[in-house]
Amino acid sequence: MFQFAHPAWLLLLLLCAACAWFVFARRIRQGLRFAPTQRLGGHGQTWRTRAARFLPLLYLAALALGVVAMARPRLLLSFTRRTADVIAIQIVVDVSGSMEALDLSTMTPLGPKYKTRLDVVKETFATFIDKRPDDLIGLITFGGYASTLAPLTGDQAALRHVLSGVEIPKLSHDRDGNILNEDELLTAIGDALTTACARLQDAEPVSKIIVLLSDGDSNAGIIDPETATEAARKLGIKVYTIGIGSTGRAPVRVIDALGRETIRQAWVNFDETQLRAIADKTGGVYYNVKDATGLDTALDSINQLETTRVEQNIYRQYDEKFADLLLAAFVLLMLSVSLNMLIARRII
Repeated sequence: MFQFAHPAWLLLLLLCAACAWFVFARRIRQGLRFAPTQRLGGHGQTWRTRAARFLPLLYLAALALGVVAMARPRLLLSFTRRTADVIAIQIVVDVSGSMEALDLSTMTPLGPKYKTRLDVVKETFATFIDKRPDDLIGLITFGGYASTLAPLTGDQAALRHVLSGVEIPKLSHDRDGNILNEDELLTAIGDALTTACARLQDAEPVSKIIVLLSDGDSNAGIIDPETATEAARKLGIKVYTIGIGSTGRAPVRVIDALGRETIRQAWVNFDETQLRAIADKTGGVYYNVKDATGLDTALDSINQLETTRVEQNIYRQYDEKFADLLLAAFVLLMLSVSLNMLIARRII
């Protein structure tokens, strides 16, 4: 299938058409009477003058070919197929208000390097998907409710792009100062686990797992974590949980009365018991993200799971044509310059 990668560049062809009109349009605004010139000798046009009239066509053709080349014409090859041993993995990321805590920040010689809990989760997730090039991975985020941001896919680049846009919801207030979206800042672990189970239920691979990254403090949702955990166990889905943060006073970013961002201490919770119970009941493992070797150990455990050999379609191969057009444009440009110097005794 033929297509242009950047078709907007084709609008420059209108400029090429305007240049052609400017060069070849007859614009006679005044004249001078002469006697019949056919009586004069040597009045006929030479081959040089005739050829010089068509030389601008070569310049315009080279310009048009260059414009089409910038639009990157290409042929989309149907697809290629490959087989891979894969696991179906559903990543579940907590974006509740407690994930704004800065208790995982690190100290540097220049001072503290502040990181929210969500920042650490995103770094962990990015490392995780980089080490899983063949697996089918999906992404779900949850606060007071769960949202599927990416279905199961083998496109890791797309997953990282979606991950870069994951943020904690901002507070919205009415005219009286009341919070309108307070439920978005809560933590509905049960709803998130149930949604992940639904996304994995019909997946082709035999091994289906959920990787839950959260602070474990479930305080919202229609389905409680225990019911969701039981559903995952009955479906044969293992849940690997990764705990984020600690309980106690932790620095958080706040806006003061003058609208300035500042760091203050606030109380935060971390329910390790909840996350550990979810992992134990489903045959998974609980890890604490503060452990430097925790993620590597988790990945090693996942590597030992049973994989399923599946065929994957890849639609990313193109037969690019812009190089041929650029070569043709360059040849025409060099030809037009050479003929101009030879025939019209000028460069342009």
